[in-house]
Amino acid sequence: MRIGILYICTGKYDIFWKDFYLSAEHYFFTEDSNVKREYYVFTDSKSLFGEKENKHIHRIYQENLGWPDNTLKRFHIFLSIKEQIMQETDYIFFCNANLIFKQSVNDEILPPTNGNGLVGTLHPGFFNKSIAEYTYERSPRSTAYIAKEEGKYYYAGGFSGGRTKEYIQLCETLKKQIDQDTQNKLIATWHDESHINRYFLDNPPSILSPAYLYPEGWSLPFEKKIMIRDKSKKEYGGHEYLRQKSSWLHRLLKRL
Repeated sequence: MRIGILYICTGKYDIFWKDFYLSAEHYFFTEDSNVKREYYVFTDSKSLFGEKENKHIHRIYQENLGWPDNTLKRFHIFLSIKEQIMQETDYIFFCNANLIFKQSVNDEILPPTNGNGLVGTLHPGFFNKSIAEYTYERSPRSTAYIAKEEGKYYYAGGFSGGRTKEYIQLCETLKKQIDQDTQNKLIATWHDESHINRYFLDNPPSILSPAYLYPEGWSLPFEKKIMIRDKSKKEYGGHEYLRQKSSWLHRLLKRL
């Protein structure tokens, strides 16, 4: 079985790569020695930890698009190597830059054969919240629109995946919808996350609990399978620093 990992770390976000990679090598689909992990790392960094030793780390140059395009256009980014992904993987999973594996994650996250081939993770911030509190995109002008009488779950954008063919279909659909919004001068409330919630409403995925997106420092009634590292910590420079630095550099390069 071939598992692909999609990972974006432009600008200062490459600070997270080493620990993420080491945790994935230790915990992510490691119970079966026949599983091959392919890392597709979209970055403007000149080098990545481990790439000289591991031929399965694929460093793909990605321009720093600034905020919010670094997240809004992630489906565009993935599709830039569509053929390679489809040839080299059976399953593909997107992991946010600041994730780190804390326990073994294996076949239990694969979509069932009788499902639609996709996997989505429930947002930890909406655990035990009512649907009325979900921050879906509420503008009917947006392709991510979800009406107040619709919806059942609120999915996080930080960890999703499934069978490669079905996930590529998701990327293609959301790219088109985001492009349509852009043409209409619209940006969905929570960017890619708003769009993936619309897609999952129409194409219900296999559901993972917030155990697979457990925020650092929180107390939730789940095992901590995958932790979301706190980007506000000084050791990472702070969330706003990471974001503003990225946007500032992007604007500067555009002027040169």
